[in-house]
Amino acid sequence: MTSTTVRPAPVAPVNQRPARPQPRETRLRALDGLRLIAALMVAAYHYGGRGGEVTRAWGSSAEHQFPMLHGYFAYGCLGVQVFFVISGFVICMSGWGRPLKSFFASRAARLLPAYWAAILLVSAVFALPMVAYKALSPSDTLVNLTMLQQPLGVDRVLGVCWTLWAEIRFYALFALCVVVPGATRRRVILFCAGWTLAAAIAQGAKMPLLDIVLIPEYAPFFIGGVGLYLVHRDRRDVYAWGIVAVSFLIGQHYAVRGLWNASAPHAFAHRSSLGITLIVAFGFVAVAAIALGWLNWANWRWLTVAGALTYPFYLVHEHLGWVVIHALHIGLGLPSAETFALTIASMLLLAWLLNRYVEKRLTPKLRAALSGPR
Repeated sequence: MTSTTVRPAPVAPVNQRPARPQPRETRLRALDGLRLIAALMVAAYHYGGRGGEVTRAWGSSAEHQFPMLHGYFAYGCLGVQVFFVISGFVICMSGWGRPLKSFFASRAARLLPAYWAAILLVSAVFALPMVAYKALSPSDTLVNLTMLQQPLGVDRVLGVCWTLWAEIRFYALFALCVVVPGATRRRVILFCAGWTLAAAIAQGAKMPLLDIVLIPEYAPFFIGGVGLYLVHRDRRDVYAWGIVAVSFLIGQHYAVRGLWNASAPHAFAHRSSLGITLIVAFGFVAVAAIALGWLNWANWRWLTVAGALTYPFYLVHEHLGWVVIHALHIGLGLPSAETFALTIASMLLLAWLLNRYVEKRLTPKLRAALSGPR
């Protein structure tokens, strides 16, 4: 959901050695690939790891459709936590040395065009007479265009947009605490330490306002990603590694507490605490491997395309995927495996169209308008 191009490090004078090693100017294509993996994990969960509308789309439970894979698909929801670790890394990278106006223009131009298109597209499809899904009222749909539907208590057009609300709050905190005063290693470390402590206090205080502002259940993943960017700048930074370690320990706790469930007849899926912890560890280790340069060999150009498709795919795959699953499986009678594969392929194709005809056209224009001289 964010760009993965490393900004050039400032060049030190000839007679002065830099205090810290700086990252090389390169594109971290492995990070693009990891983003797509996280998006496919979430899609697997939505198509085969839960109930609700998925059961309606398939005509029976996902467990019945995928008896061998349903239990694994249930862990796909943890792709969101992986996304948040990536986001922490990328936002720190893109915000380093950038003024607030440029930072805001970059984030808004990256998120809004595909989001607006997805809102309108899903609303239009759900309003079709042959699509048997509830469409929101025009008023609620218009509110969804602001990305503020959750705090306003308005129904969501896109089920996945709750993660964007978490992202927006992270952007705001990072902008106020790091971008506005100017990013330095010391300031970023203080930001991570302060947010970690404040989020823990908010959790103990049980005050809704603090929870909204500090996002305690997801803060460790964003903070861990920020710490990993500090590792990317200097792998010998003990403080950065400490931030990553503490963030993992707290993050896996929140993930297990929120996603583990004992066997219950109404539960969407059954997960083990060990499985959850391992996938959270995978997210941290994968981003750490990229930060340390261990995956620099994965420099294929197609990974850049994969990264570009991730955000629009993530936005449209759930709701429109239900429609495609119902049409292919119930309408045409295709087997579950073929339906699953074709649905993923169709959503990737739609993501490519949104990237080509919406993002590539509107993102530069919106960025230029927001970062103009006024």
